[in-house]
Amino acid sequence: MDDLEKAIIISFDESGASDSSLKSQAVSFCQQIKETPVIISVCIEKLWFCKLVQVQFWCLQTLHEVITLKYGLLGLEEKHLLKKSVFSMCCFEIIEDGNAVKILEGPAFIKNKLAQVLVSLIYFEYPLIWSSVFVDFLPHLSKGAIVIDMFCRVLNALDDELISLDYVRTPEDIGVAGRVKDAMRQQCVGQIVRAWYDIVSMYRNSDSELCSSVLDSMSRYISWIDIRLIVNDAFIPLLFELILVDGGSEQLQGAAAGCVLAVVSKRMDPQSKLTILQSLQISRVFELVTGDSDSDLVSKVAALITGYAVEVLECYKRVSAGDAKGVSLELLNEVLPSVFYIMQNCEMDTAFSTVQFLSSYVATMKSFSPLREKQLQHVGQILEVIRVQIHYDPVYRDNLDVLDRIGREEEDRMVEFRKDLFVLLRSVGRVAPEVTQIFIRNSIGRAVASSPERNVEEVEAAVSLLYALGESLSDEVMRSGSGPLSELVPMLLSTRFSCHSNRLVALVYLETITRYMKFVHENTQYITMFLAAFLDERGIHHPNIHVSQKASYLFMRVVKLLKAKLVPFIETILQSLQDIVARFTSMDYTEHDVSGSEDGSHIFEVLVTFNFDTPKFAWQLA
Repeated sequence: MDDLEKAIIISFDESGASDSSLKSQAVSFCQQIKETPVIISVCIEKLWFCKLVQVQFWCLQTLHEVITLKYGLLGLEEKHLLKKSVFSMCCFEIIEDGNAVKILEGPAFIKNKLAQVLVSLIYFEYPLIWSSVFVDFLPHLSKGAIVIDMFCRVLNALDDELISLDYVRTPEDIGVAGRVKDAMRQQCVGQIVRAWYDIVSMYRNSDSELCSSVLDSMSRYISWIDIRLIVNDAFIPLLFELILVDGGSEQLQGAAAGCVLAVVSKRMDPQSKLTILQSLQISRVFELVTGDSDSDLVSKVAALITGYAVEVLECYKRVSAGDAKGVSLELLNEVLPSVFYIMQNCEMDTAFSTVQFLSSYVATMKSFSPLREKQLQHVGQILEVIRVQIHYDPVYRDNLDVLDRIGREEEDRMVEFRKDLFVLLRSVGRVAPEVTQIFIRNSIGRAVASSPERNVEEVEAAVSLLYALGESLSDEVMRSGSGPLSELVPMLLSTRFSCHSNRLVALVYLETITRYMKFVHENTQYITMFLAAFLDERGIHHPNIHVSQKASYLFMRVVKLLKAKLVPFIETILQSLQDIVARFTSMDYTEHDVSGSEDGSHIFEVLVTFNFDTPKFAWQLA
């Protein structure tokens, strides 16, 4: 081990065996070597003959820095040495010296770094100077899995470092990427695709991991190569064979599904896209998502199905011909049941927005008047998705009830998470108001009968649906209570939930009946039940201080709106509030830290409201 190798080992040491002073000296020494004119030949020699992975990585990193920062300053001989050596290592070419190191037999991070170095050369040289780099690489694939794997790493690095739009690129990088893609399309993409097909066909039964790597690389390139190279009578059947094989490698199945997803996601005119989508016969994969919801395969197939649904819906919105509209609607009706199943049962791909997709679909429903039977079924399924999604996790039930730090964080998270779902609910309510109200009524009924293990979350979610719907109802609809609403509000007022002692349930219950108080204003036969909900243990007398405080505030708002209607009930209200008034009037304010809603101000404001209008009540209060 020479001085450079020793210095590199020390500089990479994180065990603490080397003191900071020695490590600092080692780093300085390595930096001095980097600045020498012979650094390229030093690194190449180390890569050929040194087996220490720390030294290999340092040399590859140094070469990458030299290429990216100083390539224009290098002489022709240095450039030739770089290209010849790096390319030979990537292609597993063995030099005559028997002590030579085989880089491709090293760890993955070394091979990835080597691929990055080759890509940095491609950046500056291809296609104007080094036009044959890809064509020259392809014959070496016959050496087997070790070179095929390296070729995949090079293609992945090319995508990561230059082509992919998932990263911020400079205008110069974008220009180079366009130049590279144009040259590859013209020169070698067809040969690369043929190599992909041959490799997967040859190794599918013997090396599923290698085939998965090939398909993962391929999926990155489908977005910008000629789609006819993939969508043909050879490749598409092969991909579906791989996806649907019984007892096969889930990794390979998932990789094949990723390629099909890349096909359906490729940008093109809507009519061409629709033709491809129709030809895929995607229903063949629907059953695969009903397996273990935590498996990687189910996640990959779920991403394929939801991605397909997004593209079909987009085609429906963009095509104009009647036949094309009909075809896209047929495909949409075929895939939506699986999409709804995935939304409720599977891990969703982060690239797929449930709310965005469903909102877009609901918007298309406006063109159907009245809604067809299929669309009405879909409305029910969308509402069920919303109901399931807005559920609190029972794991946090106690935290939410006492509202500790964890409970506050979870409540804040869910409030934010629910916003878009409630916007979607209101959109559905406008498109299909009666179906929506019936669904909520049935949800509340089912929640009341649910098991104790889920009762709190079921009730809270069902009542929250009714609360959110109320925001989109006009004053006229609210007052008249037309349709199922005339049953919903009385049902809510008369229902005694076994979990009403829970803070979340009690709060959403009070908020909801307050939102619908205009209905009570016009339907005075429900005032007795309405008042009881505020005045008994469900409201102001609730054992949870947060609930009783909120009930006092909401009751004050109710009284201000309904005060004329409440005159016949003044005696009842006064009797119910006597203990509360007595508690606040006897409180020693010098010893208690009371403020805001805790000081009884809302209750006293209720009394003042009645006092202003009713002399008899003023006398009783005195």
